[in-house]
Amino acid sequence: MPTPPDVVDRETWLEARKELLEREKAMSRQLDELAAARRQLPWVRVDTDYAFETESGTKRLAQLFDGREQLVLWHFMYGPDWDEGCPSCSFWADTYDGTRAHLAARDATLVVCSRAPLEQLSAYRARMGWEFPWVSSLGSTFNQDFGVSFPDGGAHGATYNFGAVTEPMEEHHGLSIFALDDAGDVHHTYSTYGRGVDILNNTYMTLDLTPKGRDEDRLEWSMAWLRRRDSYDE
Repeated sequence: MPTPPDVVDRETWLEARKELLEREKAMSRQLDELAAARRQLPWVRVDTDYAFETESGTKRLAQLFDGREQLVLWHFMYGPDWDEGCPSCSFWADTYDGTRAHLAARDATLVVCSRAPLEQLSAYRARMGWEFPWVSSLGSTFNQDFGVSFPDGGAHGATYNFGAVTEPMEEHHGLSIFALDDAGDVHHTYSTYGRGVDILNNTYMTLDLTPKGRDEDRLEWSMAWLRRRDSYDE
């Protein structure tokens, strides 16, 4: 059971809550300022003709926009020889389907991308009950170019999250944003990795409101508690 920091009357609690509310409002304003600054980042034109395997055949990056001007692309950790997708990425992916229609209403398409063969991705998606579009970048350098896949494990001067790789792994997670200009050219506008995607995980954000929070401090590693959604009863 969680241990209360203190137990007080309602009036004392309300005073403390209002003090915290001022800090929360200040943080909200800072997040608004960060979002505005993010929108002012310069763009980089994507000149490489990347090919992706999709359930509708081979597509180029511009075709993944599906008629919209913005592309939200999740880098899901699923290597070519893996039996299952990453449980942590699956944790995030549980929220994707619900947001797709809302993103589309604001001119943004959501796509998930991994290096595993398309048939493996489709089978795992069916197992998990997801419906979002999932494409395979196997055979291209897309994942390597956007800093989420490292054939040598990232042990030889590779960078992840805009710094040297500190935890050598074949695959890492992240999110990249792309936009089309008036000429139809694809541009890379933003990427975030590591804990930069925390704010997009509804379960973590909800747990942060509870007395016990994420309750991960005593674990061997922070997400040691996590299971795929269909595996908690095992």
